Amino acid sequence: MQAMKMIARFLDGRIMRGQTQNLSPFRPTFHLHMHESGQQPRLLHMKDLKALFFVKSFTGNKDYHERKEICKGDPLQGRTCEVRFTDGEVIQGSTMCYDPHRLGFFFVPADPAGNNLRIFVVNSAVADFRFLGDKYYGNMTMSIY
Repeated sequence: MQAMKMIARFLDGRIMRGQTQNLSPFRPTFHLHMHESGQQPRLLHMKDLKALFFVKSFTGNKDYHERKEICKGDPLQGRTCEVRFTDGEVIQGSTMCYDPHRLGFFFVPADPAGNNLRIFVVNSAVADFRFLGDKYYGNMTMSIY
């Protein structure tokens, strides 16, 4: 399995950058091989995380302001949705596998030009989740609490 570049954002605001080869949406832990050279891999617990951001680069483009809302014509996969985190951040995108009873779900952010390729959202860090209207399901809101 190829290592995936990711940024781990913790519930307490900490951030770690690194790569992993053993992330599973069904396991409560995984190893992050730190981006900073010479550091040992860290065992991370999903319960401590807000989300895992799979990125194009660790630095990104500081001058680019990533769009958090869906626009007509965005190349989305799955059902469009909106996530509001417990810290107040709101993002829109799409998912193919939302289940509030699992550890989390993979989410494709709305902005294809942004640095985030996809996000693993940890359900315990979600205050509200809703599917955005579509012709099959209409609007549907789910509160995690």
